[in-house]
Amino acid sequence: MKKILSLVVTGSLFFMNVAAQDSTQVTTEKEIAPVVKPKYTKATFKSTRIINMQSVEIVSKGTLQFMISHHFGYFWNKDLGRPRLLNKNLGQLFGFNSGVAHTYLSLDYSPLTWANVGAAATGNSKFEGWLKFKLLRQQTGKRHIPVTVDLFSLIAIDASPKAEGELTANKINYMHQLLIARKFSDKFSLQLMPTMIHFNIVPYGINNSNYVFSMGMGAKYKMTKNKNLTLEYARQFNMYENLMDKNGNIYQYVPDLLSIGVEFDTGGHLFQFYLGSTLSSSNIDQLARNTSKISEGKFALGFTINRGFNLKK
Repeated sequence: MKKILSLVVTGSLFFMNVAAQDSTQVTTEKEIAPVVKPKYTKATFKSTRIINMQSVEIVSKGTLQFMISHHFGYFWNKDLGRPRLLNKNLGQLFGFNSGVAHTYLSLDYSPLTWANVGAAATGNSKFEGWLKFKLLRQQTGKRHIPVTVDLFSLIAIDASPKAEGELTANKINYMHQLLIARKFSDKFSLQLMPTMIHFNIVPYGINNSNYVFSMGMGAKYKMTKNKNLTLEYARQFNMYENLMDKNGNIYQYVPDLLSIGVEFDTGGHLFQFYLGSTLSSSNIDQLARNTSKISEGKFALGFTINRGFNLKK
């Protein structure tokens, strides 16, 4: 009997020890299990703009960005007329010396990592202000999100003197964009830009509308460490044919917008040189009131300079 009791006690102690070891092992494995952190995609684009259009990028928190953008005359202007068309274009220095220069001056600031506020002077007594919010960020790891999504909303104000009886609200317009981008590799990024523009007032006419809709596409290809090739294309869906102005004149606008550029990162500044089918510096004019036909070769030269300043203590 004593031998049987001894065997029972010994067996019980053995199984209790094994169970305790298993419990300790499970607890230890739980404690040392690696924590899966999100891996965010960085530098989908190099700047807050692709060329003319906004990108999904937002300047880092506490950073103020100053940008200067110049749009010049047509690189090759057929409207100068013959004879000596070449000499006339050479005299205008392929648009740089044509007397046409629309300057865009802007400031961007990010008070939060996911929000940006900005303001700009777009020329001809016009000003813009905007907000940009990051809704989604491309990432892998704990969650898989294949795209980055921003919401961009802009208000444009014409500060030129009002005509007699004109309301201030008539000189205000709006633009809203959803920016959807994906970085496919270290070299290539693509972005879609569904856009709605609202004019507070438009002249009476069967084809006139307060709303203009368009779809844009932008891309970046990394050629070298400090050099990128950029491309933009936008197609306007409505309000570009047989439009009537307040004097009863009929206007035709161009629904296509195409731009191609090269950007250089010097470390302190970002330079971009581009050729685009627009003379305008404002996105609203570019996407709703463009007059430069691609088929006629009406492309204008331009360049942009970006500089960021860290305002954090």
